[in-house]
Amino acid sequence: MSKGIAITGMGIISAIGNNVEENHASLIERKIGISRISKISTNHRDSIMVGEIAFTNKELEQQLGLTPDNNYSRTALLGVTAAKQAIVNAGISDINAYRTGLISSTSVGGMDMTEAYFYDYLEDKSKHKYIDGHHAGDSTQKIAEQLGLEQSLVTTISTACSSAANAIMLGARLIKSGQLDRVIVGGADCLSKFTINGFKSLMILSDTYSSPFDENRKGLNLGEAAAFLVLESDKVIKAENKTVLGYVKGYANANDAYHQTASSENGEGATLAMQKALKVAGLSSVDIDYINAHGTATGNNDLSEGR
Repeated sequence: MSKGIAITGMGIISAIGNNVEENHASLIERKIGISRISKISTNHRDSIMVGEIAFTNKELEQQLGLTPDNNYSRTALLGVTAAKQAIVNAGISDINAYRTGLISSTSVGGMDMTEAYFYDYLEDKSKHKYIDGHHAGDSTQKIAEQLGLEQSLVTTISTACSSAANAIMLGARLIKSGQLDRVIVGGADCLSKFTINGFKSLMILSDTYSSPFDENRKGLNLGEAAAFLVLESDKVIKAENKTVLGYVKGYANANDAYHQTASSENGEGATLAMQKALKVAGLSSVDIDYINAHGTATGNNDLSEGR
C-alpha cells in the first residue's frame, strides 16, 4: 500500500541560507534574514524591511557558469540554483530515465528585467531578449533547460502566495494518476519594484520585523527565495532503492470567493481546504502536530487564520 507521494530531494536559497543545510541551521539558531533594503533602488528604501539574498545577479551567473550576455532574470537564477540542489539531493544522475515533469511557480517572473530594460527597449529594440524574459513561463523554461529535461511536461503556476503549494499539489496528482513517475515542484521569486510598490499601495508593509498574531502587528516583510522538491512514485523508489525524506499525503485547495485581495474574516476557504486535505490524507485534526500559518501580520489575515 502506498504511503503517499515520496519526497526524495530538496533545494532552497533564501535570505537565511544558500542551501537546505544553511536554512535549517539558521532556523534552529533563530537567525534573522530581514533587514533594510539594500539592492534595489526604491523610494521606500528606508521605510520597509525585506528578506534579500546576499548574492548579486553576477555572482549567481558565475556560480551557474552562464556567460555575461545571458538573459536570465533574477527569478530564473534563483530557481535554477534551488532546482539543481534538489536534483543532487535526490541522487538523480539521469533526469530523463523516468517520465519526469517540472512544475515551477512564480508571481513576478522576470519583472526585474522589465524594470531594468523597458525604457531602453523603446529606443533600442536590441534589448528585446531581456524583455522576453519577463513572462512567468520564461524562468520555468530556463530551469528545465538547465536540468536537461527532454520531451517532458514543463508548466508554470502563478496564483500569488499559493503558487508553490499548488505546484506541489499538481505534481502529486500527476504521479498519483500515473501520468508521471517523477516531478520537480516548487517556485521562485525575486524582489522587484513592482512587488514593493504593489504591497506598499495596500499599506501592509512593515517598517520593522513582521509579528503575526501580535496586538502591535504592522504588516508583512517581503522577501525573495526559491525552493524545490523532487516528488517520486513508488515505482521509482522501489527500482532505485531510494531514501525517502517524507511523503505528501494530503492536499487540497479551495476558494472562499470573498474578495480579490482579502480573505474571508471567518476563514471559510482555508477551513474547506484543510478539511479536504485531511480527507485525502485519511487523517483527522487530532493527528496534526504542526501548523504552518501564512502569518502575514495583517489584520485581515490574522483574524481569518486565527478563527
